[in-house]
Amino acid sequence: MACFIVPAAEAVITTAVTKIIKSKEKEEVIRISLSDGHFEEAVKTPFSTKLGWLNKMLWGGSALLAFEHIWHGEVVPYFPFLTAIENGETSGMLAEMGSAGVLMAVIVTAVWGGMVAVSSLIEKRAISGPETAKGGAR
Repeated sequence: MACFIVPAAEAVITTAVTKIIKSKEKEEVIRISLSDGHFEEAVKTPFSTKLGWLNKMLWGGSALLAFEHIWHGEVVPYFPFLTAIENGETSGMLAEMGSAGVLMAVIVTAVWGGMVAVSSLIEKRAISGPETAKGGAR
C-alpha cells in the first residue's frame, strides 16, 4: 500500500546528509607504490560518493515500488493519493509501512554497507602495495 514511503523518507534524509558532507569534504590523494619501485597517485573514494550509492539505491527502489503501487491502483493521482486512507484501512497501511517498508530500507542499507566494506577493502589492498593486492605476502 505505502511501503515505498519508508525507503523514500530515508532517501530524502541521506540526500541532505550527502550534500552536507560533500560540502565539507576534501579530496584525499594517496601514493601507491608499484612493484618496479615507482609511485602513482590515486584519489580515495570520498564518503559522500559512497553515500551517493545508497541514495541511488533508495531512490531507484522507491520509484520502482511507487510505480508498482500505481500500476495496481493503490496510489491514485488525487487526494488523499493512497486508496488505503480513502477506504479506511489506515491501520493496515501503517502496519505494512512498519513491517515491509522498514525491512526493505534496512536490507538496502545493509547491502550498501557491504558495498562500502568491499570498496574499502579494495582501497586498503591497493594502498598497501601490489604484492598484497595480488594476494601474496609483503
